[in-house]
Amino acid sequence: MSTTHLVCPHCHAVNRLPSARLGERPNCGQCGQALFTGSALALDTASFAKHLTRNDIPLLVDFWAPWCGPCKVMAPQFAQAATLLEPQLRLAKVDTEAEPQLGAQYGIRSIPTLALFVGGRERARQAGAMAAQDIVHWVRSQL
Repeated sequence: MSTTHLVCPHCHAVNRLPSARLGERPNCGQCGQALFTGSALALDTASFAKHLTRNDIPLLVDFWAPWCGPCKVMAPQFAQAATLLEPQLRLAKVDTEAEPQLGAQYGIRSIPTLALFVGGRERARQAGAMAAQDIVHWVRSQL
């Protein structure tokens, strides 16, 4: 039976569970909270690294800033996409104003920018605001 490693969105503990159980609303073995919340997870530099390198599922990151109008417009769309894409993906948000080193590290030149990571490596990138269904379609076309 194959297993999947998932980082808890609450306590950031790494959980190992049978891959077949991903859709069964699993809980964290350490804190007991849901491993999938149906919403995007806000990441800082440390938690970004852990989710990038320790999750066995793809990570979709929205690089944004609080002063960005298009980012504010896309925020509810990205949240809706989370409900449609979990548990096949982990969706996260990185505030480039609060975490400028992550924006610089990944060469984020415009926001919002979506970056899809698979196996810890960037697979695809898309700049500009998108509707939830467009996000879902774009992600599925990249996997």
